[in-house]
Amino acid sequence: MEKQLSDALKQFLNEDLQGIVLSNSRDKETLLKVQIRPVVIQGSLKFQAGEFAGNQVFHKNLDKAQTEAYIIKLLENQMKQMDLKSSLGTVQALVSKKGKMTVKVRERKESPAISPTESPKISPLSRQEKLSRLAHNRPKRYILEEGTPAPFLVDLGVMTAEGKIVHSRYDKFRQINRFLEFVEDILPRLDKSRESVIIDFGCGKSYLTFAMYYYLKEKMGYPIRIIGLDLKREVIRRCNELSRKYGYETLQFYYGDIAGYEGVSQVDMVVTLHACDTATDYALAKAVRWGAKVILSVPCCQHELNAQIKNELLAPVFHYGIIKERMAALYTDALRAEVLENQGYRTQLLEFIDMEHTPKNILIRAVYQGIRKDNEKEIGEITKFLHIKPALCRELLDREEN
Repeated sequence: MEKQLSDALKQFLNEDLQGIVLSNSRDKETLLKVQIRPVVIQGSLKFQAGEFAGNQVFHKNLDKAQTEAYIIKLLENQMKQMDLKSSLGTVQALVSKKGKMTVKVRERKESPAISPTESPKISPLSRQEKLSRLAHNRPKRYILEEGTPAPFLVDLGVMTAEGKIVHSRYDKFRQINRFLEFVEDILPRLDKSRESVIIDFGCGKSYLTFAMYYYLKEKMGYPIRIIGLDLKREVIRRCNELSRKYGYETLQFYYGDIAGYEGVSQVDMVVTLHACDTATDYALAKAVRWGAKVILSVPCCQHELNAQIKNELLAPVFHYGIIKERMAALYTDALRAEVLENQGYRTQLLEFIDMEHTPKNILIRAVYQGIRKDNEKEIGEITKFLHIKPALCRELLDREEN
């Protein structure tokens, strides 16, 4: 039966494959099931195997011969069932308690010839066209790729030592890569001929801080110094331990708050991720006063305006707490962007990650251009209409008037 299975796999492991599932494990604690699908990597057809173990899934990419041997070995030692689906047919393999294998192959029959009065048959896709379709459906390319171990991701529990992504941490892996895409966009703003200073306010466990350092310094070769700042002493201690462990000499973490930090006089880039409420505003104000070329900010918990906002015309809308809260958050970020435009920054509000992962998904990206937007009158009219006085307006606009 092994030869029959081997012959079937040789026949069906191609660009017409729709998927393979190996299930009914002999030991569900070590391996629950395996899913295999065709992918195109660098122009070559491969087969991606996803191994489900507990709440984790590990991926590996194999060529045709490796996939055939991998499936046969699994059925011999671990799995009792295989179901293969292809546009060319199906294959099912079952292994009995005594180890006897039964293989059933069903090839798809060609449609009968079409008479001259019927519509002409659509020409089948060529192999190259099928590969092209698979290439378009290939997994997203990440800046930090799966299969290439990054020490900080291993220690932070996102990767295994082999470079496989821990299934329960896939959202964090995607978030890290999404953030690095924004960093990649602003690379022209960083001078490669001198050391650039980057501040990360409210760095927390520093997934993104380590990722930024690894990407800019280790992968791209930029001379940078990154400073992480947070109010949790134990977190700061742990992050400094990891930084020393990896030999990241220009990545340091310090205990302190955003408003009072005076450790540097000039900064090239400021990052603030999920700094709560007005902490984001103080970080943005600091960045502007430092003359930072780039600001990347993901705000969090915009309570300030929710407590202030009121308007007779909009009272029926604000009567609904959840609506008021969301509108206050949107007004907060929109006004932050307008104030930054007023200070000479080209500012965008972008989706950080999908809403399904977190509602706090707006990223403020501001790049200094030096051309100030004449919008103080409009900002004043909006704040008067809503009876609000945002912290960033107080920090940057009111102080200019005094």
